[in-house]
Amino acid sequence: MKTIVIEGTVREQKGSHQCRRLRAQGFVPCNLYGAGKNILFCAPDSAFRELLYTPEFYTAHIRINGEEYPAILQEAQFHPVTERLLHLDFRILDPNKKIVVELPVRLEGTAAGTREGGKLQQRLKKLKVRLYPKDLVEHISVDVTQLGLGKSIRVGDLKMEGIEFLNAPHLPVVSVRIPRAAKEEGAPAAAAEAPAAGDKGATKA
Repeated sequence: MKTIVIEGTVREQKGSHQCRRLRAQGFVPCNLYGAGKNILFCAPDSAFRELLYTPEFYTAHIRINGEEYPAILQEAQFHPVTERLLHLDFRILDPNKKIVVELPVRLEGTAAGTREGGKLQQRLKKLKVRLYPKDLVEHISVDVTQLGLGKSIRVGDLKMEGIEFLNAPHLPVVSVRIPRAAKEEGAPAAAAEAPAAGDKGATKA
């Protein structure tokens, strides 16, 4: 599990004016809470790039005034027009308490159904899970090698030690969709094979 180290500085004041001043200086206002603490701090905008702009799930190791805190990113706020990073909330990890997070899904292998003309379709990009911090992973790996044409892997099919999946079990995570052309070709063939209405077979001589 990869951890991003962030060097933070305590911000003594709070409020919109203070936050605007920090942003103008290239810093991002942040909150760190949990384990009975609520710490206001800031760090340079560049310190968060590897944590935010990645398809993986990483934890953070935040250093503030000589203290170190293992944490996860709880919420990120961006400007609606410029998409500039405005504010971050971090939650301190307690090794004895389970947390609920969303982990990205990574598909592994080549689905058998795609070799028959099917199209692989990932239905869920992330999965909500409950686990202890020690069981955190960068992503959920889903092996699609045996996935056939018209078949799906659902949430209820996934099993990982230490991880409880919270999405509805019936939801498909990934499917191999049958191409429309194959469906259209199959329909006339099925109709030709089916006996006509009222057909009782050949009469005897």
